[in-house]
Amino acid sequence: QVQLVESGGGLVQAGGSLRLSCAASGRTFSDCVMGWFRQGPGKEREFVAAIARTGGRTVYADLVKGRFTISRDNAKNTVYLQMNSLKPEDTAVYYCAADRRVGVSITPYEYAYWGQGTQVTVSS
Repeated sequence: QVQLVESGGGLVQAGGSLRLSCAASGRTFSDCVMGWFRQGPGKEREFVAAIARTGGRTVYADLVKGRFTISRDNAKNTVYLQMNSLKPEDTAVYYCAADRRVGVSITPYEYAYWGQGTQVTVSS
């Protein structure tokens, strides 16, 4: 079992930055691929970024490529999402997800564990 707790969301003006954190419980964090997803108002949950177990590979959605950076610290059981140049359309609840799989995935249903989400609101 892996429990995930996100933090770092909030209200920011367009062009600003936020860093989300996701703290994982348990001793198996380094065995997990980690992902960030988001769900905006009236929208389906969508992939944002994912990182391999060792951090050696990262994948990004086209909408955030070049603006967002995913990273992880296995010693701290934490994954981060640095978000720069934020836009109003980035407004969403951001979820952290984990799965004990070999390769990164951009598909929500391939992740077994989810956090409760953290709200990010970008004002224009």
